[in-house]
Amino acid sequence: MAIRTTALDVGAIIEVDPAIVLTPFIAIASALVDQIADESGHDAGRLLLIETWLAAHFYTNRDPRTTSEKAGPVSASYQSAVALGLATSHYGQTAMILDTSGLLMSLSKGKRKVGVHWLGRTDEERLLDPAE
Repeated sequence: MAIRTTALDVGAIIEVDPAIVLTPFIAIASALVDQIADESGHDAGRLLLIETWLAAHFYTNRDPRTTSEKAGPVSASYQSAVALGLATSHYGQTAMILDTSGLLMSLSKGKRKVGVHWLGRTDEERLLDPAE
């Protein structure tokens, strides 16, 4: 695994709690970037940017961003929706935009196979079977 980003890089784009170690978030981001690196054709600089924004995205799973706050009585709402993959945070969305190959977006959506099955008969088969 080639780790491209640092805690300092991640901290430059997202406010982090100094008590939370960023290593696990960087590691998972690095693993994903390793997975797309060869296929995407991105240069090292682009891969670094993607990995940094992905690490920030995964950090938001541990320390969610607030979407609204209220002072009295105290209230807060947080950004979260696991089913949406990388689209759940602005950081994940930015990483997908940076990956112009579209590989991150397809990984975020999950692998889907589409197929078509023909249940009818061809014109030739109909001509050979006069019962139709």
